[in-house]
Amino acid sequence: MIGAVATLATITPLFIGSHPLPTVAYFVCMLMGVGFALALGGLLRSALAQRREARQAQEALASSSAT
Repeated sequence: MIGAVATLATITPLFIGSHPLPTVAYFVCMLMGVGFALALGGLLRSALAQRREARQAQEALASSSAT
């Protein structure tokens, strides 16, 4: 979130015609990639957990119908 806000803050002066922000602001923009990587990691972890639960439920259903 911090990286996304910093990115918006650094490109805004380009559109309104004012002076660009200091170099430090551009370095903070690099945090945007870290945020995306964390979000992607959480998404993959959630998908794998959901898949595991579905597989376990299917196996439980198959074993209960076989008896």
